[in-house]
Amino acid sequence: MRKILFSLVLVGFLASCVDLEDRLYDKIPADQFPENETQAALMMIPMYKPLQDHIDWSGWWFAQEVTSDEMVCPTRLTDWDDGGKWRSLHEQTWNNESEAVGAMWSRFYRGITEANKLMEFLAPSAETDAGKASIAKAVIMRSYYYYLLIDNYGDVPLVTTFATAEEYPSNNTRAEVWTAIVADIESSIPHLGTSVSKTSVTKGMAFSLLAKLYLNAEIYTGTAQWAKAEAVCDSIIGLGAYSLESDALGPFITENDNSPENIFTIPYDEDTYEGFNLHMRTLHYQSNLTFNMSVGPWNGFAVMEDHYNTFEDGDLRKEGFLVGQQYEFSGVKIVDPVAGSDLILDPHIAALNMDATYTLQEIRMGGARVAKFEIKKGAKDNLSNDFPIFRYADILLMKAEAMIRQGLNGDVYVNEVRKRAGVSEFSNTSLDELLAERGREMFWEGHRRQDQIRFGTFNNAWWEKKANSASRNTFPTPQWVLDSNPNLQ
Repeated sequence: MRKILFSLVLVGFLASCVDLEDRLYDKIPADQFPENETQAALMMIPMYKPLQDHIDWSGWWFAQEVTSDEMVCPTRLTDWDDGGKWRSLHEQTWNNESEAVGAMWSRFYRGITEANKLMEFLAPSAETDAGKASIAKAVIMRSYYYYLLIDNYGDVPLVTTFATAEEYPSNNTRAEVWTAIVADIESSIPHLGTSVSKTSVTKGMAFSLLAKLYLNAEIYTGTAQWAKAEAVCDSIIGLGAYSLESDALGPFITENDNSPENIFTIPYDEDTYEGFNLHMRTLHYQSNLTFNMSVGPWNGFAVMEDHYNTFEDGDLRKEGFLVGQQYEFSGVKIVDPVAGSDLILDPHIAALNMDATYTLQEIRMGGARVAKFEIKKGAKDNLSNDFPIFRYADILLMKAEAMIRQGLNGDVYVNEVRKRAGVSEFSNTSLDELLAERGREMFWEGHRRQDQIRFGTFNNAWWEKKANSASRNTFPTPQWVLDSNPNLQ
């Protein structure tokens, strides 16, 4: 009876309070949306979603690392043959039907499509502060995907609308796209707030993207922009929001979501945001015993021996490699049951394609393996470490490079990174020394291909790879794209 009385009173109260002249909505009006940061963040999820594929399904990480001089995926008998796709990346003999070449394009344009869709949805709120900030983030994120496109493919279609997008867009030149996205980023940055989120567009992220575009401007447009690259790095440093970790491997621990060094990251989670499985690709079959893993790794990717040897003894970053006798978590030596001997990982790799003429020890144990990203006890087949797209150590090295290329001394910035690594300081750092230092510091993070192209070494010969021409500096437009768009060649 008391519930019935309460209900009647409540109905009467509501009836007396509702002004029949009020405008009622079943949703928030477009010009008032988003109302807060939470709503804005939820709307942006589809735009960020393609990042989840960066390490695995998009082919981006493979295209940046396996093509370079720092890592390799050797064929071990029949393991990792996969139709020769890994050897073709290493030897730089890919074509427009190669898996990684085709996969990148679709993921990047998916991000662009989602950004364009979001901008058009938010257009009615463009005069509000919240609307301006949200649109700015979408513009910058679209620019990020276009940065990846021109870096990997060169000339690509510049599509900036959703509802009225052309069915068959034509290519824009690399320089045209570069000019457009630089202007977009620079005009959008003032609308960003003071957030230091690691997983969304912030001023730190936007400046980092802009720094990359200016640092590689000569490659993208034919005109160097070293002074502007340096100035943008100064903008990041001037934010005072980022600093080096005290530990050289600190940015890569499992719980790295609040690292002061990481600027923009992919927030992987072993259960809810999967996709970070590089430990499965590099660890030996028996390495699950070392980390008490419930799954068995696949014994594939390894560090190129020449690259491994660039790390001097005492370099704390070298602790991110697995070499020598391997042990169970309890301390017991691991034995490889197929080879019938102790599991001793050797930095030397006998060949890119190891067939039955090689010993089982060479086939199964060749190559230092990578544990730069912490592999926690009980790790699953996906890691929970956030993957940094931009981090502060890179900004310091970019600042140094821009200075050196202008005839200035960049030692102070290079040496911040080297001191953290526990190695001696450089004096009058040369470009060759800087490239080698970038290789040590940024290893495994998807930077090497771009760095080698900028420094002019990507076409050189190295282990199991012949010298080639600058035509290999970009990937071809995928065949499936050409088949679907008659305006592209």
